[in-house]
Amino acid sequence: MITFDEFKKIEMKVGQILKAVPVEGSEKLLELEVDFGEDKPRTVVSGIAGHVDLDTFIGSKKVFVTNLDPRAIMGIESQAMILAGYATCPHCGYTFPPDQSGCRLLLLQLRASFCPEA
Repeated sequence: MITFDEFKKIEMKVGQILKAVPVEGSEKLLELEVDFGEDKPRTVVSGIAGHVDLDTFIGSKKVFVTNLDPRAIMGIESQAMILAGYATCPHCGYTFPPDQSGCRLLLLQLRASFCPEA
């Protein structure tokens, strides 16, 4: 468990996927180039290759954790982590990020929500 104060340290930003290519030697990894509205795009390596359609994924905006220490994954430095998930319940909705790359997401209120079908 982490404390609420530790959780508040997590920086989440919206980034636009500029490029997504499979990582050689891996069936699961994609190397992403992501625009966060900074001086230059960041490289992000993520294990989502089998879960996205590259034609619609490239150009889309997703939420990332952007203040993690960089980490080498299969020799590629990953400079953020995408927040990804999927809903298995048809009654649960999706939350879409703002349209502006680099927007910082802030924790404004803690609210529990429950799926009526769970």
